[in-house]
Amino acid sequence: MIGDLLAKLGEFGQFVAAFSVASVRNPPPVVRTIEEAYRIGVQSLPILLIVSVFVGTNLSVQGHNAFEQLGGQAMVGTFVALAGVREMAPIMVASMVAAKAGTEMASQIAVMRIQEQIDALEVMAIDPLWFLVTPRLLGILVVLPALTMISVATLLVAAWVVAVSQLGLNGADFIAQCADTTRGADLVYGQVKAFVFAIIICLVSCFYGYTSPKGAKGVGQATNAAVVVSAVVCAVLNYLLSELLYG
Repeated sequence: MIGDLLAKLGEFGQFVAAFSVASVRNPPPVVRTIEEAYRIGVQSLPILLIVSVFVGTNLSVQGHNAFEQLGGQAMVGTFVALAGVREMAPIMVASMVAAKAGTEMASQIAVMRIQEQIDALEVMAIDPLWFLVTPRLLGILVVLPALTMISVATLLVAAWVVAVSQLGLNGADFIAQCADTTRGADLVYGQVKAFVFAIIICLVSCFYGYTSPKGAKGVGQATNAAVVVSAVVCAVLNYLLSELLYG
């Protein structure tokens, strides 16, 4: 078990090293980067907005239920800002993108592997790592921080609506609490998390797709491994980054 894990880590390290060399040696694929940014960002936006709305409403309701027992219902805005901006939004966006875009990256590259399209790129003197991975990495680095900010705004608005219309709290006080609790550094830290999560999601997904076993079963295994490993690693890193940035 440990030996297999270490072997897989070694393969991943070699993959990242080879990709880094290929990216440095070739010019940035601007057009394909824009295409990947659109595919990853715009196509992930609808589901992200839906999830953000209901996470925001749930935070508001659960915060009210918890503080009501202590007579501190007015602190809901503080709770929503701390939980939503610092923790929920970055990891939620990473999870949604890993499930949506990460699986697409892994499956597309895995299909190319079993159809020998990657070998064809090498025959045409095109570095497959640069051609397949670089635009996806640049694209997700552009859109994931933006998606995180959109999720934060959506989450807070949804929480405010529920707090005012359903829970009967003062809207101005809710906004004031969010503003007092959330610092500019919190938004910057959220962008740092999004940047790290973007790198992990792309490299892990592309790695499993690039090293996929042959056959339809291999594509399924690569896709499943990509989303599971990406989600687990992002969850662990979320804790470590929170300790580093807020601890």
